[in-house]
Amino acid sequence: MMPALDPVLPVTLRVTLSVLLLWAAGHKLRDVAGFREAVAGYRLLPSLLISPAAVLLIAAEFCIAAGLCLPRFGSAGALVAAALLSLYGGAILVNLARGRRDIDCGCMGAAGRQPLSAGLVARNGVLVVAALVSALPMTGRPLAWIDGLTVFASVAALLLLYAAVDGLLAHAPRLAALRRGGEVAHA
Repeated sequence: MMPALDPVLPVTLRVTLSVLLLWAAGHKLRDVAGFREAVAGYRLLPSLLISPAAVLLIAAEFCIAAGLCLPRFGSAGALVAAALLSLYGGAILVNLARGRRDIDCGCMGAAGRQPLSAGLVARNGVLVVAALVSALPMTGRPLAWIDGLTVFASVAALLLLYAAVDGLLAHAPRLAALRRGGEVAHA
C-alpha cells in the first residue's frame, strides 16, 4: 500500500492543473470557430461530430478545472484531467504518426497557431503524471498558513515554467527555420 502524501504536493498540482485548464478553456472559448477548425484538422471524427466535440471539450476543461479545486472531487477530477490530457496527447501522436506536423494543435485558441510536435506529447505526458500524482491519497494533516504560501509560490513557479516551455514549443519551428537559414513564417 502506498503511503499518503503530504497535502501540499497534491493541492499544488491540482491548483496548477486547474489554472492551466481554465486558461486553455478560456482561449478556446474566445474563438470557438477556430477551435472547431483545429478539432477538424485532426481528422479523427466524422464532420457531424466536430462541433459537438469542440463544445464538449471546452466544457470538460471548465468542469474538470472546477472539480480539481473541490476537496470532495479533487482526486476524481485529477483522474479525469489525466484522461483528457491523455486523449489530447493520443490525438497528437496519431497525427504525428500520419506525418501531419503542420496542423494546429488547438492548444492556444485565438492566441496563435502551434504545430504538432513530439514536445507537445511530452508536455502532455508530464501533465498526465502530475494529475495522477495529485490523485493519490493525502494525509489528514490540515494545511497551515505557511502551507498556503508554499502552495501559492509553487503554483506561480509551475505556471511560469509551463509558460516558458509552451513558448519554446510554440517558437521551435521558427527557430529551426532560422537555423536552416530559411524563411520564417509568422503565425
